Amino acid sequence: METIRVLIADDQTITRSGIRSLLAAQKDIEIVGEAQNGEEAIEFASSTQPDVILMDLRMPGVNGIDATRRIHRTFPHVGILVLTVFEDDTSVFPAIRAGARGYLLKNTERDELLRAIHTVANGGAIFSPGIAQKVLGYLHPPPSDVPEQLFDELTSREREILELIAQGKTNSEIASLLYLSPKTVSNNISNVLLKVHAADRAKLMLMALEAGIGKVDKKA
Repeated sequence: METIRVLIADDQTITRSGIRSLLAAQKDIEIVGEAQNGEEAIEFASSTQPDVILMDLRMPGVNGIDATRRIHRTFPHVGILVLTVFEDDTSVFPAIRAGARGYLLKNTERDELLRAIHTVANGGAIFSPGIAQKVLGYLHPPPSDVPEQLFDELTSREREILELIAQGKTNSEIASLLYLSPKTVSNNISNVLLKVHAADRAKLMLMALEAGIGKVDKKA
């Protein structure tokens, strides 16, 4: 029986402790490190080369989605399993696009988590029941009825912000990347919502994804 090497990435000490206790009792699982944020996860992924990373999404500094994207680009053989409390579209889709092989909620049963770790370690994909239907629709969507021309009225700045929204960035992250104030970012997003007749941010993100906006160049 081969040992599965696991890296835990979560900013909550109590969460890491609980996962550590569960995994430490498994004879075929070895914990190779614990990261408290995305930057540490990237560093540990490089130094320890784990088979599976249990990745939280909302962490200080580099978030879980960005960490997943950067690790997947450099170490595509590493299986990333998202473990989070968030199941909204603006969390699920960017994580899958970033390269996550699995997406579980933190209320997942212990046996299900262990099964997921083994599945991802063996190259498979696994999702919580409520997430699976979302992912199925995302991976096998009906023909898109959202033409990219819908976004032609956007200014260059609004387009930049839309692309970052489609990549799962938060307002504060967008503000930092574009050297804007959070208020300016919020105002631009409001303008985009009005121009494309989107009801909310989640709908805007889906519309952008369907139109092919927000794709990240893997060579970058």
